[in-house]
Amino acid sequence: MEPSAGQGTVFAPSLEGMKHVRSDNGEMLTKPFLDVCKLILPVIDKFGAAMALVKSDIGGNITRLETKYLSDPSKYNQFYTMVQEEVDAKTAKGSSSCANGLLWLTRAMDFLVELFRNLLAHPDWTMSQACTDSYGKTLKKFHGWLASSSFTIAMKLAPDRKKFMEVIAGTGDVAADMEEFCTTFPPFLEENHKFLASVGLDDMKAS
Repeated sequence: MEPSAGQGTVFAPSLEGMKHVRSDNGEMLTKPFLDVCKLILPVIDKFGAAMALVKSDIGGNITRLETKYLSDPSKYNQFYTMVQEEVDAKTAKGSSSCANGLLWLTRAMDFLVELFRNLLAHPDWTMSQACTDSYGKTLKKFHGWLASSSFTIAMKLAPDRKKFMEVIAGTGDVAADMEEFCTTFPPFLEENHKFLASVGLDDMKAS
């Protein structure tokens, strides 16, 4: 039975959205992918101040990609078209490019997946520990000193783990939904990395 609106965990809407990310012939579609990322924002909200940076970063990158998509929805229906166009025009490495937006959006999502995996695997860890560990496994190597130190400070504001889990659970089974999220979402992220690597853009760093 499908959960009706207003029921289930904070993850439920994004899990529903993931069913539509690929076209019938397996291509990644722009709008459904960005919609799934948007549906994850309410989960990030529940972290409060600790995730304010991550949230504004994700939000900004979604907006950048969505603006491009809306400029010509039929042309940019397939997700990687807009990046390929920049690669061909040699503008992909610019800081305001869609390629850059896709790269950092995907990395931020990697961080969240890793964080939820940590919460599932290490019931004894504090939220700060879970955040710091997933940051170390994902974003840290691409961040320069500045980004890294702001992130480290923000993680100290991480909410109490038990409270957080209660808030995101709503009326659903939060562990099951979190696990499904950590299984269903990563293949899309891996595909983004694979595409970005194929055009030589997967290793860009931040200051």
